[in-house]
Amino acid sequence: MKRDVCLAELHRLRDDRTVVVTTMGSVAPWSRLSQSVLDFHSAGSAMGHAADFAMGLALAQPDRSVWVLNGDGSMLMSLGTLVTICQTPASNLVLFVLQNDTFEVTGNQPIPGAGMISMVQMAQGAGFKQAHEFNNTMDMSQRLPAVLAEPGLKFVNLRIECGQEPAPKLDCPLSFPAAELRAALQGRRT
Repeated sequence: MKRDVCLAELHRLRDDRTVVVTTMGSVAPWSRLSQSVLDFHSAGSAMGHAADFAMGLALAQPDRSVWVLNGDGSMLMSLGTLVTICQTPASNLVLFVLQNDTFEVTGNQPIPGAGMISMVQMAQGAGFKQAHEFNNTMDMSQRLPAVLAEPGLKFVNLRIECGQEPAPKLDCPLSFPAAELRAALQGRRT
């Protein structure tokens, strides 16, 4: 699947109360689709920590859905997060992994286990009861709405084509978008 097609479908399915945390290869394409105050581009932080950040948001905002658009390389850098997430009551979290088997933003080097690993099996082994994978957009368009409608914590692996997304850059220090997100979640503007 093409990343932009997958992200456009997610954007279509997102409601106006859903917080979306992006990192690495999903930052720029998502920001071309959405300028919501509930978007947080976790580009200035260490690679691999968008999922644990999103878990914290889900715990702090139990009345909102929280989605994280994580990469497979980022997920591999923090596999312990899968187990930690499953040990929390963060039933409003959806962990999307965009799997293209490369560290795309650093030059498309293969991830460890490229072509051999199953992100879904790792998620299930960590304790995710709902773990799904989509490798074509028609199936994703047809089945993902029902997956998202189910209550509880979810893991969704999206098999995407390798791209050429450059490393994400922030126009300002990470503290500014963090302050904007905090204000939006508290119902006030910065």
